[in-house]
Amino acid sequence: MALAKNTICLWYDKDAEAAARFYAATFPNSSVGAVFRAPSDYPSGKAGDVLTVEFMVAGIPCLGLNGGPAFKHTEAFSFQIATDDQHETDRYWNAIVGNGGQESACGWCKDRWGISWQITPRVLTEALAAGGDEAKRAFEAMMQMKKIDVAAITAARRG
Repeated sequence: MALAKNTICLWYDKDAEAAARFYAATFPNSSVGAVFRAPSDYPSGKAGDVLTVEFMVAGIPCLGLNGGPAFKHTEAFSFQIATDDQHETDRYWNAIVGNGGQESACGWCKDRWGISWQITPRVLTEALAAGGDEAKRAFEAMMQMKKIDVAAITAARRG
């Protein structure tokens, strides 16, 4: 996998390769590419340690950098994964949360490495795009949820 011209670089303490392999096993159109080892010691590691990992997450090229504990992830960056139904929503949500992750509100969760994910059923996006009362009802229903409940959003759309 050749590194794309524009690549998202994600800073990890020391587990970039483990994160990349988890994403590749969890999301379609995801893979792990080249793993580069440090040619010499650096502030957060030693020669031979994994320094960077090229990977793809749902078609998005990424580079994982094992930069040490200096910087932490925030919700200011997240991956948004569109899902087609409750089964797919549950699958991704449970994979992330069940692998040491953490639930949040409104379809957001964090993986064990601190990366934020929005697991967003298309029915929610479509409801918000519809506007008016339908969007308001769906939005208000979503605001009460952690993982998005497709049936509840569908019911809210109808009123």
